[in-house]
Amino acid sequence: MTKLVELLKTTQSEKLNTLKLGFEAQVLTVTLNRPNARNAMNMTMVDELLEVFAAIEDDANIRAVILRGAAANFCAGGDIKDMSQARQAVSEDSQAFYRLNRRFGELITRVNACPVVVVAVLEGAVLGGGFGLACVSDVAICHRKAQFGLPESGLGIPPAQIAAFVVQRIGLTQARRLALLGTRFNGAEAYRLGLVHFVCDDDEAVERKLRDTLAELRSCAPNANRVTKKIIQAVGHQPLEQLLDEAAEAFSQAVQSDEGVEGTTAFVGKRLPEWAKAGDA
Repeated sequence: MTKLVELLKTTQSEKLNTLKLGFEAQVLTVTLNRPNARNAMNMTMVDELLEVFAAIEDDANIRAVILRGAAANFCAGGDIKDMSQARQAVSEDSQAFYRLNRRFGELITRVNACPVVVVAVLEGAVLGGGFGLACVSDVAICHRKAQFGLPESGLGIPPAQIAAFVVQRIGLTQARRLALLGTRFNGAEAYRLGLVHFVCDDDEAVERKLRDTLAELRSCAPNANRVTKKIIQAVGHQPLEQLLDEAAEAFSQAVQSDEGVEGTTAFVGKRLPEWAKAGDA
Protein backbone atom coordinates (compact mmCIF):
# COMPACT_ATOMS: atom_id res chain seq x y z
CA MET A 1 0.00 0.00 0.00
CA THR A 2 1.47 3.38 -1.03
CA LYS A 3 1.54 6.43 1.21
CA LEU A 4 -1.01 8.06 -1.10
CA VAL A 5 -3.46 5.17 -0.75
CA GLU A 6 -3.08 5.38 3.00
CA LEU A 7 -3.82 9.11 2.91
CA LEU A 8 -6.87 8.64 0.71
CA LYS A 9 -8.21 6.13 3.22
CA THR A 10 -7.41 8.60 5.99
CA THR A 11 -9.50 11.20 4.21
CA GLN A 12 -12.38 8.77 3.90
CA SER A 13 -12.21 8.08 7.63
CA GLU A 14 -12.24 11.88 8.27
CA LYS A 15 -8.91 11.86 10.10
CA LEU A 16 -7.60 14.68 7.94
CA ASN A 17 -9.10 17.77 9.52
CA THR A 18 -8.28 20.52 7.03
CA LEU A 19 -7.95 18.85 3.62
CA LYS A 20 -10.03 16.88 1.16
CA LEU A 21 -8.26 14.53 -1.23
CA GLY A 22 -9.45 13.03 -4.50
CA PHE A 23 -7.59 10.80 -6.93
CA GLU A 24 -8.64 10.08 -10.52
CA ALA A 25 -6.73 9.23 -13.70
CA GLN A 26 -3.38 9.67 -11.92
CA VAL A 27 -4.27 13.21 -10.78
CA LEU A 28 -4.43 14.04 -7.08
CA THR A 29 -6.73 16.89 -6.07
CA VAL A 30 -5.88 18.54 -2.76
CA THR A 31 -8.58 20.88 -1.52
CA LEU A 32 -7.86 23.24 1.37
CA ASN A 33 -10.95 22.79 3.50
CA ARG A 34 -11.46 25.43 6.16
CA PRO A 35 -14.20 27.37 4.38
CA ASN A 36 -15.33 29.32 7.45
CA ALA A 37 -11.81 30.81 7.65
CA ARG A 38 -11.50 31.29 3.85
CA ASN A 39 -9.12 28.32 4.03
CA ALA A 40 -6.54 30.18 6.11
CA MET A 41 -3.66 27.90 7.03
CA ASN A 42 -3.33 26.84 10.65
CA MET A 43 -0.58 24.54 11.85
CA THR A 44 -2.80 21.50 11.38
CA MET A 45 -3.25 22.34 7.70
CA VAL A 46 0.47 22.97 7.25
CA ASP A 47 1.30 19.62 8.85
CA GLU A 48 -1.30 17.78 6.75
CA LEU A 49 -0.08 19.40 3.53
CA LEU A 50 3.48 18.42 4.38
CA GLU A 51 2.32 14.84 4.87
CA VAL A 52 0.52 14.82 1.51
CA PHE A 53 3.43 16.28 -0.45
CA ALA A 54 5.86 13.90 1.22
CA ALA A 55 3.66 10.99 0.08
CA ILE A 56 3.69 12.28 -3.50
CA GLU A 57 7.45 12.37 -3.95
CA ASP A 58 8.11 8.69 -4.67
CA ASP A 59 4.69 7.67 -6.03
CA ALA A 60 5.03 6.94 -9.74
CA ASN A 61 1.24 6.66 -10.08
CA ILE A 62 0.80 10.43 -9.67
CA ARG A 63 1.25 12.67 -12.69
CA ALA A 64 -0.15 15.92 -11.33
CA VAL A 65 -1.45 17.62 -8.21
CA ILE A 66 -4.31 20.10 -8.31
CA LEU A 67 -4.17 22.51 -5.39
CA ARG A 68 -7.36 24.48 -4.74
CA GLY A 69 -9.62 25.76 -1.96
CA ALA A 70 -13.14 24.95 -0.81
CA ALA A 71 -16.11 27.31 -1.16
CA ALA A 72 -14.67 29.57 -3.87
CA ASN A 73 -11.63 30.75 -1.89
CA PHE A 74 -8.08 29.53 -2.39
CA CYS A 75 -6.36 30.59 0.82
CA ALA A 76 -6.53 33.76 2.94
CA GLY A 77 -3.01 33.27 4.31
CA GLY A 78 -1.91 32.22 7.76
CA ASP A 79 -4.39 31.82 10.59
CA ILE A 80 -4.00 34.73 13.00
CA LYS A 81 -5.25 32.52 15.84
CA ASP A 82 -2.09 30.42 15.56
CA MET A 83 0.00 33.54 16.07
CA SER A 84 -2.08 34.47 19.10
CA GLN A 85 -1.48 31.04 20.60
CA ALA A 86 2.25 31.34 19.90
CA ARG A 87 2.24 34.73 21.63
CA GLN A 88 0.81 33.11 24.75
CA ALA A 89 3.48 30.40 24.61
CA VAL A 90 6.45 32.67 23.99
CA SER A 91 6.99 33.40 27.69
CA GLU A 92 7.93 29.74 28.13
CA ASP A 93 9.38 29.11 24.67
CA SER A 94 11.30 31.94 23.01
CA GLN A 95 11.41 29.99 19.71
CA ALA A 96 7.64 29.55 19.36
CA PHE A 97 7.22 32.20 16.66
CA TYR A 98 10.35 31.05 14.83
CA ARG A 99 9.09 27.47 14.61
CA LEU A 100 5.59 28.58 13.59
CA ASN A 101 6.94 30.63 10.69
CA ARG A 102 9.69 28.23 9.65
CA ARG A 103 7.27 25.31 9.49
CA PHE A 104 5.39 27.09 6.71
CA GLY A 105 8.73 27.64 4.97
CA GLU A 106 9.26 23.89 5.02
CA LEU A 107 5.87 23.46 3.33
CA ILE A 108 6.38 25.98 0.56
CA THR A 109 9.86 24.59 -0.14
CA ARG A 110 8.45 21.07 -0.41
CA VAL A 111 5.66 22.17 -2.76
CA ASN A 112 8.20 24.06 -4.85
CA ALA A 113 10.35 20.93 -5.13
CA CYS A 114 7.42 18.59 -5.83
CA PRO A 115 8.57 16.28 -8.67
CA VAL A 116 5.19 16.20 -10.42
CA VAL A 117 3.25 19.05 -12.03
CA VAL A 118 1.46 21.27 -9.50
CA VAL A 119 -1.60 23.08 -10.86
CA ALA A 120 -3.04 25.85 -8.68
CA VAL A 121 -6.69 26.83 -9.15
CA LEU A 122 -6.97 30.33 -7.69
CA GLU A 123 -10.36 31.74 -6.71
CA GLY A 124 -11.52 34.26 -4.13
CA ALA A 125 -8.84 35.09 -1.54
CA VAL A 126 -5.23 34.42 -2.60
CA LEU A 127 -3.45 36.21 0.22
CA GLY A 128 -0.24 35.89 2.21
CA GLY A 129 0.68 32.24 2.42
CA GLY A 130 -1.89 31.46 -0.27
CA PHE A 131 -0.09 33.93 -2.53
CA GLY A 132 3.13 32.08 -1.70
CA LEU A 133 1.63 28.73 -2.71
CA ALA A 134 0.51 30.25 -6.01
CA CYS A 135 4.12 31.33 -6.61
CA VAL A 136 5.42 27.75 -6.41
CA SER A 137 2.86 26.20 -8.75
CA ASP A 138 3.88 25.02 -12.22
CA VAL A 139 0.60 26.10 -13.77
CA ALA A 140 -1.66 28.75 -12.22
CA ILE A 141 -5.27 29.17 -13.36
CA CYS A 142 -7.25 31.99 -11.79
CA HIS A 143 -10.69 33.54 -11.76
CA ARG A 144 -10.69 37.15 -12.93
CA LYS A 145 -12.31 38.24 -9.66
CA ALA A 146 -9.77 36.50 -7.41
CA GLN A 147 -8.17 38.86 -4.91
CA PHE A 148 -4.39 38.68 -4.53
CA GLY A 149 -2.22 40.45 -2.00
CA LEU A 150 0.57 40.42 0.57
CA PRO A 151 -1.13 41.92 3.63
CA GLU A 152 1.57 40.97 6.14
CA SER A 153 3.15 44.38 6.65
CA GLY A 154 -0.27 45.80 7.48
CA LEU A 155 -0.31 43.38 10.40
CA GLY A 156 3.12 44.48 11.56
CA ILE A 157 4.94 41.41 10.28
CA PRO A 158 7.03 40.58 7.17
CA PRO A 159 6.14 37.98 4.49
CA ALA A 160 9.18 36.15 5.78
CA GLN A 161 8.94 32.68 4.25
CA ILE A 162 7.29 33.60 0.95
CA ALA A 163 9.25 36.71 -0.06
CA ALA A 164 12.00 34.77 -1.87
CA PHE A 165 9.46 32.79 -3.89
CA VAL A 166 7.50 35.93 -4.82
CA VAL A 167 10.73 37.50 -6.13
CA GLN A 168 11.49 34.36 -8.15
CA ARG A 169 7.99 34.38 -9.62
CA ILE A 170 7.42 38.01 -10.58
CA GLY A 171 10.80 39.71 -10.17
CA LEU A 172 12.35 42.02 -7.61
CA THR A 173 10.78 45.30 -8.77
CA GLN A 174 7.18 44.14 -8.60
CA ALA A 175 7.76 42.10 -5.44
CA ARG A 176 9.04 45.23 -3.70
CA ARG A 177 5.95 47.21 -4.64
CA LEU A 178 3.43 44.56 -3.67
CA ALA A 179 5.11 43.56 -0.41
CA LEU A 180 5.84 47.10 0.79
CA LEU A 181 2.45 48.60 -0.09
CA GLY A 182 0.23 45.60 0.64
CA THR A 183 -1.57 46.25 -2.66
CA ARG A 184 -4.63 44.16 -3.47
CA PHE A 185 -5.25 43.23 -7.09
CA ASN A 186 -7.42 40.95 -9.21
CA GLY A 187 -6.80 38.09 -11.62
CA ALA A 188 -6.24 40.32 -14.64
CA GLU A 189 -3.41 42.11 -12.85
CA ALA A 190 -2.01 38.79 -11.63
CA TYR A 191 -1.83 37.69 -15.27
CA ARG A 192 -0.13 40.95 -16.30
CA LEU A 193 2.47 40.45 -13.58
CA GLY A 194 3.19 36.87 -14.68
CA LEU A 195 1.97 35.43 -11.39
CA VAL A 196 -0.65 33.30 -13.15
CA HIS A 197 -0.72 31.71 -16.59
CA PHE A 198 -4.43 31.82 -17.35
CA VAL A 199 -7.21 34.16 -16.23
CA CYS A 200 -10.84 33.05 -16.66
CA ASP A 201 -14.03 35.11 -16.64
CA ASP A 202 -16.25 32.70 -14.71
CA ASP A 203 -16.37 29.40 -12.82
CA GLU A 204 -17.17 27.37 -15.93
CA ALA A 205 -14.18 28.82 -17.77
CA VAL A 206 -11.91 27.96 -14.81
CA GLU A 207 -13.02 24.32 -14.89
CA ARG A 208 -12.69 24.16 -18.67
CA LYS A 209 -9.16 25.52 -18.55
CA LEU A 210 -8.30 23.01 -15.83
CA ARG A 211 -9.58 20.14 -18.03
CA ASP A 212 -7.64 21.46 -21.02
CA THR A 213 -4.46 21.75 -18.94
CA LEU A 214 -4.74 18.16 -17.72
CA ALA A 215 -5.37 17.00 -21.29
CA GLU A 216 -2.15 18.70 -22.41
CA LEU A 217 -0.29 17.22 -19.46
CA ARG A 218 -1.31 13.67 -20.40
CA SER A 219 0.56 13.96 -23.70
CA CYS A 220 3.80 14.35 -21.73
CA ALA A 221 5.72 11.38 -20.37
CA PRO A 222 5.52 11.20 -16.56
CA ASN A 223 9.19 10.49 -15.83
CA ALA A 224 10.36 12.96 -18.49
CA ASN A 225 8.34 15.63 -16.69
CA ARG A 226 9.95 14.72 -13.36
CA VAL A 227 13.42 14.97 -14.89
CA THR A 228 12.53 18.24 -16.62
CA LYS A 229 11.34 19.80 -13.36
CA LYS A 230 14.55 18.77 -11.64
CA ILE A 231 16.66 20.41 -14.36
CA ILE A 232 14.61 23.61 -14.36
CA GLN A 233 14.71 23.91 -10.58
CA ALA A 234 18.50 23.55 -10.57
CA VAL A 235 19.00 26.62 -12.79
CA GLY A 236 20.83 29.30 -10.83
CA HIS A 237 21.64 26.95 -7.97
CA GLN A 238 24.69 25.24 -9.44
CA PRO A 239 27.36 26.06 -12.04
CA LEU A 240 26.04 25.95 -15.60
CA GLU A 241 28.57 23.41 -16.90
CA GLN A 242 27.80 21.06 -14.02
CA LEU A 243 24.08 21.44 -14.68
CA LEU A 244 24.55 20.71 -18.39
CA ASP A 245 26.66 17.64 -17.61
CA GLU A 246 23.96 16.30 -15.30
CA ALA A 247 21.26 17.15 -17.83
CA ALA A 248 23.14 15.21 -20.54
CA GLU A 249 23.36 12.20 -18.22
CA ALA A 250 19.64 12.46 -17.49
CA PHE A 251 18.93 12.69 -21.22
CA SER A 252 21.03 9.61 -21.92
CA GLN A 253 19.21 7.60 -19.27
CA ALA A 254 15.80 8.81 -20.49
CA VAL A 255 16.44 7.93 -24.12
CA GLN A 256 17.38 4.37 -23.16
CA SER A 257 14.54 3.92 -20.66
CA ASP A 258 11.28 2.11 -21.40
CA GLU A 259 9.56 5.49 -21.51
CA GLY A 260 12.05 6.89 -24.02
CA VAL A 261 11.78 3.83 -26.26
CA GLU A 262 7.98 4.00 -26.13
CA GLY A 263 7.95 7.71 -26.96
CA THR A 264 10.21 7.45 -30.01
CA THR A 265 8.52 4.24 -31.22
CA ALA A 266 5.08 5.84 -30.94
CA PHE A 267 6.24 8.91 -32.85
CA VAL A 268 7.67 6.84 -35.69
CA GLY A 269 4.54 4.66 -35.72
CA LYS A 270 2.26 7.74 -35.72
CA ARG A 271 0.33 6.59 -32.66
CA LEU A 272 -0.24 7.85 -29.13
CA PRO A 273 2.29 6.70 -26.53
CA GLU A 274 0.90 4.52 -23.75
CA TRP A 275 1.03 7.29 -21.14
CA ALA A 276 -1.29 9.46 -23.29
CA LYS A 277 -3.77 6.59 -23.56
CA ALA A 278 -3.70 6.07 -19.80
CA GLY A 279 -5.36 9.44 -19.27
CA ASP A 280 -8.49 8.26 -21.06
CA ALA A 281 -9.37 5.87 -18.25
